[in-house]
Amino acid sequence: MTIKDNKNQELTEKEVISMVDGVVEQPPTELEDNPINLDDYSLYLNREFSLLEFNSRVLEQSLDESYPLLERLKFLLIFSGNLDEFFEIRVSGLKKQVKFSREQVGDDGLLPHQVLEHVNTVVHDLVARQYHILNEVLLPALAEQNIRFIRRRNWNTKLKAWARKFFKEEIEPIVSPIGLDPTHPFPLLVNKSLNFIVELEGTDLFGRSSGLAIIPAPRSLPRIVRVPESVGGSGDNFVFLSSLIHAYADDLFQGMQVKGCYQFRLTRNADLSVDAEDVDDLARALKGELFSRRYGDAVRLEVVDACPAHLTDYLCDQFHLPKNELYLVDGPVNLTRLFRITELEGHTELQHKPFLSIIPRTLQRKKDNFFATLSRTDVLLLHPFESFTPVIDFIKQAAKDPNVLAIKQTLYRTGANSEVVDGLVEAARNGKEVTAVIELRARFDEESNLQLASRLQEAGVIVTYGVVSFKTHAKMCLILRREGAELKRYAHLGTGNYHAGNAKLYTDYSLLTADVALCEDMHKLFVQLIGMGKTQRMKKLLYSPFTLKKNLLDMINREAVIAAHGEQARIIIKVNGLTDAKMIKALYKASQAGVKIDLIVRGKCCLRPGVPGVSQNIQVRSIIGRFLEHSRVFYFLNGGEEKIYLSSADWMERNLDMRVETCFPIEGKRLISRVKKELELYLSDNTHSWILQSDGSYIRSKPVGNQIPRSAQQILFEQLTKPVHSH
Repeated sequence: MTIKDNKNQELTEKEVISMVDGVVEQPPTELEDNPINLDDYSLYLNREFSLLEFNSRVLEQSLDESYPLLERLKFLLIFSGNLDEFFEIRVSGLKKQVKFSREQVGDDGLLPHQVLEHVNTVVHDLVARQYHILNEVLLPALAEQNIRFIRRRNWNTKLKAWARKFFKEEIEPIVSPIGLDPTHPFPLLVNKSLNFIVELEGTDLFGRSSGLAIIPAPRSLPRIVRVPESVGGSGDNFVFLSSLIHAYADDLFQGMQVKGCYQFRLTRNADLSVDAEDVDDLARALKGELFSRRYGDAVRLEVVDACPAHLTDYLCDQFHLPKNELYLVDGPVNLTRLFRITELEGHTELQHKPFLSIIPRTLQRKKDNFFATLSRTDVLLLHPFESFTPVIDFIKQAAKDPNVLAIKQTLYRTGANSEVVDGLVEAARNGKEVTAVIELRARFDEESNLQLASRLQEAGVIVTYGVVSFKTHAKMCLILRREGAELKRYAHLGTGNYHAGNAKLYTDYSLLTADVALCEDMHKLFVQLIGMGKTQRMKKLLYSPFTLKKNLLDMINREAVIAAHGEQARIIIKVNGLTDAKMIKALYKASQAGVKIDLIVRGKCCLRPGVPGVSQNIQVRSIIGRFLEHSRVFYFLNGGEEKIYLSSADWMERNLDMRVETCFPIEGKRLISRVKKELELYLSDNTHSWILQSDGSYIRSKPVGNQIPRSAQQILFEQLTKPVHSH
């Protein structure tokens, strides 16, 4: 993507940056050159390997007995879903590079085909461990709690009779088995669907005897079926759909003998390939691409481990997959469909206790008038410990307030039945000027966002889809209100989405403010997103792809210069991912200068800590707990005048260079002190933090000696939430 001036001349990165005023002062001096080459491949960890390390940490939570049992199962299922996406997006991208001979060397010096070889080796080990934990740890533990998955070999006569009846009435009328022959070619199977390959003997009515058939399991059928208490006895008893189809596959091929029936699942490339610059209507183009996503190139084949080699060879040939992309599993091939079990009623002792997120007293005093409160003070919320309800109420009050003239809102992920969206619809129907910038390309939410756009348009909302070639990932809402003879702005900025469901599961910050300069900056950014025009001077707001990266690099460099002069310097960064080589190199330089750097990186991290002469002053930790760490926080000691920024952006190339992201300052001693203390709380965690080693592995923290066990999430939970008392 190139950026041009008004004479249609391409601009360099430096020229673009010079068009936009920086918010951070320039460093006083430059650092002296260091003889160590910071471009050396050995200084960078591989992105894919690091992502697999994260998923391994998630899987390990399923063995952590400090969690209730069903929550441990949930971690195992989350791991399964994460692995699906890893293959659908990351592995498929690597395979595409290899397929079209477009391999590019990564910052770590590896080519895609080398990465793929290692990925397949690691994932085979992870999958084996996953099913071992399921079969040897979790399922037996669940059985002790009267939650049972009854395998076919354990069906008694009564259960067999019920199972056959269920199969005949609920399954057989829906399934469409396909016998394979010249007039019935191998079917095009949907991404991640459950299927069965059946080996047959004999001939059918027409004399056909191909020997093979495929049974696609309809998605309308549940993957687990509850056994009635009158059949299975007390407790919660289930059978797998795969067991039912396997047991009675003979009924689908009358007069023939089923020699074997084996479940399998194919994972396909699910990355959309719409080029926003090459289409006239992004929404229409996406609708067409969404269907084809279900049938992308094959990237992984999972088959039950009892399947004989000649059938797995046959399937690999059909999908053009090498043997190392075949995964033999000891159990159901799609574990994510077990999620409903984690929400079973009647097992509260096996689940996290419910809680009430608090609403700060500041908002409780005048909860019917947010605008009066925000005129006096900023309000900072940390979800899910503090409620997301004030953010929803902020928009709802604006919708009803006769003095509110306009609302501008970005939407990336909202979830179903969104109260935020309801508020925007109500505002438009009440005659307010409502504008929504909807990111249609939010991965795996494209279809719901298309539907959301239609609903808002029907209500009279002005809907745009952001900027061509740049995803709009910023989280912001701006409200314009008439107050006497003046027009005043109120705003919400966040690190997470306008998704009430995720706000109960993800840790994120929300800032509600009436700060004049910040609101003015947001207005300018909305103008650029909705309309067209040159970049404009910002007073406080940093935003990508223009000022954010430059200013972050300047702030890192300032700390390095301060340290080089023998003064105290400190950086604390909390993000979900750190992969941008420029940011990593800047952190290395700061470490070399003597800056103490703590990085809290939940997921992938390509920085290699603990390298003498390079990163010996950097420690990286990952927090994995009940809630998904999602907030992005940047702290700089800044010579004693501490600076803290919150952001929607991770330190990854896509966020800093190819997305519209926001980064905003936290101001005032009270709020700065609060956020700093919360960062320090994460740094003191010695139960749910994992420390990154220089070889790329992670070691879980444990209390040492007389140290008191500390969990950052648990401490915040106890400080900021209330228990729900049952009556």
